[in-house]
Amino acid sequence: MTERKNLRFEVAAELYKAIPEVEEDITARPVNHTSIEFIEALAEGQTPEEAITFCAYILPRRFSVWWGHECLKRISDVLEETDLEMLALAAKWVSDPEEHSRYEALDRGMEAKVHTPGVWIALGAGWSSGSMVGPDMPSVPPPPFLTARAVNAGILGALARITLAERPEHLQRFVRMAKMLTETE
Repeated sequence: MTERKNLRFEVAAELYKAIPEVEEDITARPVNHTSIEFIEALAEGQTPEEAITFCAYILPRRFSVWWGHECLKRISDVLEETDLEMLALAAKWVSDPEEHSRYEALDRGMEAKVHTPGVWIALGAGWSSGSMVGPDMPSVPPPPFLTARAVNAGILGALARITLAERPEHLQRFVRMAKMLTETE
């Protein structure tokens, strides 16, 4: 059995207890599933997109942002220049998870006129910790579900740009990538 360390919750139901907003985003409910079992059940279910959503929630925030970045990079031919710029900001924060890089991703994402897939990934980085307002204002911590929602919006938004015939293959690849991120060596 593969050892899993990079999960916010080992048991799927624990996520639902800790972050009840997940129920607004996923209609399926876990029944005695580990998080990995639930991902697999969702991926094989009637709405496999819910596996993407669950992965965005269950991965630690930094891992979730990196996963979103990597998913979008795999289908970069459907992205715009703005998406690539925003992905670079998200990657910068992942490699240097300090306040200055988080604020840069947050500020640029909030300034964007259109919330494209890359913008959502940058916002996921920006909402990962710290404050949602500038450093010279009283701190406003982001709710614990915002990074997941942003990463989910980015990935699903990018998948919507792919032909229906190609979508299932990419979706399953993205789920496998998330599962790989949960493993430890």
